Amino acid sequence: MIKLLFLCSQNKKRSLTAEKIFDGKGDYKARSAGTESNARIKVTPGLLSWADVIFCMEKKHYRRIMKYQDILMDKKVICLYIEDEYEYMDEELIDILETSVAMVTDQ
Repeated sequence: MIKLLFLCSQNKKRSLTAEKIFDGKGDYKARSAGTESNARIKVTPGLLSWADVIFCMEKKHYRRIMKYQDILMDKKVICLYIEDEYEYMDEELIDILETSVAMVTDQ
């Protein structure tokens, strides 16, 4: 089982879409969170520890979790460079996510 964590700002559109499409698909277990204080679910050290692979939607999300370098040291952390211009479950967003995750996890 590969544990995937998806991060965006609010955890309402991009990362939540990713969790929905990957959780339980194949060998994946997926969770999602936001990096801002008012996120639906806020990223925690526990979530970061849980994950095998962490996907950040933008570079700013990557920078925000770097304060947990001790936790991230043995993790694969990837920035997807997906701007905040998609709605929840947007078909184009789903295509981008599926392609990106497959390239990283070889699934």
